Order: sequence, then structure tokens, then C-alpha cells
Amino acid sequence: MIKAVIFDMDGVLIDAKEWHYEALNRALALFGFTISRYDHLITFDGLPTRKKLEMLTREQGLPAGLHSLINELKQQYTLELATTRCRPLFQHEYTLAQIKSAGLLLGVASNSVRSSIETMLGKARLLSYFDTIVSNQDVRRPKPDPEMYLTAAARLGVAPEECLVVEDNHHGITAAEVAGAHVMVVGGIADVTWPNLQKHLAVCTLSPC
Repeated sequence: MIKAVIFDMDGVLIDAKEWHYEALNRALALFGFTISRYDHLITFDGLPTRKKLEMLTREQGLPAGLHSLINELKQQYTLELATTRCRPLFQHEYTLAQIKSAGLLLGVASNSVRSSIETMLGKARLLSYFDTIVSNQDVRRPKPDPEMYLTAAARLGVAPEECLVVEDNHHGITAAEVAGAHVMVVGGIADVTWPNLQKHLAVCTLSPC
């Protein structure tokens, strides 16, 4: 029986993937580095910034000593973009309200830092719906490791198999599946609607999903 719904954030509740890409490249450009759009979509999308920087050090020779500064700049630029671009979306407010009315717990598990999560969810008028938030600062191993979803389930007081995870990215999907949760895969924020959630919850009630 499903007792909790745990959402990824970027690309699921907030259309922020482009913001992260722009913000990181803006920071990297100050030091002569960049991530191509192809590599962003195929390799880097969904990973935390610190992991991306480690990969750039191995693959492009980015000095490791710059990681902290670039990470700080990237987070600053991301917050600037979120402040100007993030807007409430009625379908998401309605969906979360219906989930709560159905007696289910709500969580967010995102590879973003907590300040970004809280800023974006706050601007989208969604923050108050959630019973727990797990950021990449709350775990040792971010997605695709299952630790983030295991942590979210534990904080909600439910077993992983009692959770429905809503994900759009293969790193997050892998994390949720390895954790033992049910997974609803979406193609983007437009797919996150109450009717879609209802259908998936009904399937999970009848059989493994």
C-alpha cells in the first residue's frame, strides 16, 4: 500500500534543468571551461554540481582547486535565475493538495542544494505541502545511489516499498528502483497532474508498478 509520494524536483515540479545548465556554464566560462548541450543531456543531467565538477576535472583538466569557488558561483547564479523565472503552476498546487487530502505523506528528494530547493518550491507556492525535504547536502552519496530515497522514506516513517517516487531522469529512476520504491516516470512537469498520479496509485494498489 502506498503511504507516501516522493518527488524529484528539477524537471518534475520545477522546470529548472535549463537554469542549472546556464548557471554552471556561466561559472565555468569564467575559467575557460564549458559543458556542451549534448554532454549535458546525455551525461551530466540530474547529477549534483560537485559530481559534475569531478567529472570535468577527469575529462577536461579542470583544476580541482576551483571546485569550491565554481560551485558557490553556480549556486548563486541558479538562485538568481530561480528568483526571476520560477512561477506557481496551478496543476501542481492542485495535485499536491489532492495528495495531502488523500492522507498520503509528501517528500522531495533532489540532487540540488537545500537553498535552491527551498527557493524554487517557495516561489512555486509548493514548499508548505512537503513533510520532508532531502537535498544533496543531507546524504553522502547522491543519486543514482539509493541513499537519498532511503533517507526520505526513513524521515517519513515509511518503508521504501510504501513510497511512490515521481522521477524524470535515469539517475533518479535508478536510485528509486534500487531503493525498492515504486516509480512513476514522467517526461516533464506537464505530466505531473492529479489524474496521472491517481492512475499510478491505483495500479500500485493492485499490483507492483
